[in-house]
Amino acid sequence: MSKKVLVTGVSGFAGAYLTPELSSAGYAIHGVINRQDVELAGLASGHVADLRDLEAVRAVVRAIRPSHVVHLAAISFVGHGDVGEIYATNVVGTRNLLQALSELDTLPQTVLLTSSANIYGNSDKGVLSEAEPANPANDYAVSKIAMEYMARQFMERMKIVIARPFNYTGAGQAANFLVPKIVNHFRDRAPVIELGNIDVSRDFSDVRTVVRYLRALLETPNAAGQVYNLCSGKPYSLDYIVETCRRLSGHDLEVRVNPAFVRANEVKTLVGDPSKIHAEVGRFPEYSLEETLAWMLKA
Repeated sequence: MSKKVLVTGVSGFAGAYLTPELSSAGYAIHGVINRQDVELAGLASGHVADLRDLEAVRAVVRAIRPSHVVHLAAISFVGHGDVGEIYATNVVGTRNLLQALSELDTLPQTVLLTSSANIYGNSDKGVLSEAEPANPANDYAVSKIAMEYMARQFMERMKIVIARPFNYTGAGQAANFLVPKIVNHFRDRAPVIELGNIDVSRDFSDVRTVVRYLRALLETPNAAGQVYNLCSGKPYSLDYIVETCRRLSGHDLEVRVNPAFVRANEVKTLVGDPSKIHAEVGRFPEYSLEETLAWMLKA
């Protein structure tokens, strides 16, 4: 069977980096996009479909008949205002995809689903392994753990792998996410930045490293039926990010807390244990957060 991969969310942030990663590994990439005017280089084909529409998803899956699948498409912003859209896309949309794939005469070799480390919620356990019980603190996190449980219904028929990325960033990430917002303010020499919860620490990875692990999981037979954290194992505080950008850019600005940006259900600390994925697929070279921030400031 030829290496023909279906990638949902191919026009998103991670998709932009996963496409060349998979292409360099010999995959023909067939993307699912959500509107007609999206143009992407490097695709064998692009298909417009709303994952919430089962018949549309079936038509795309039958047209492609993929050997591999990477499901990136999701409402990924925790503060997204439409709760119904979060659940419809992240849970029902994923179920529609799995249903359509399960109906094929020849099933994909691997279906890789991206969940989220947000399912762990607030924890006092320090570094979190995949064995940590779910404790979701917001609707986005609830939708992702619900997606994981739903996917179990299809695991007897298909080889499904679940990745739980912790925070990752890089050039091209939308400005409504925390790190690009901070970077953009320093690059633009803004005098003030308004933030929400500032007493938070996160495990940040570089998107270029994350997509290498996604490709590796796609190609690891023993990964089927397993869940893997994608993380660096290192917590970084908001102060560290601001101070590093201040030093790298040579610009100073005032940090103000805007109550409108403060979320009561904010996860305070989130740092992962990458031991399992390192043991399974090996360890790729990683970028320090300072290197990632420098790249973003120059982009």
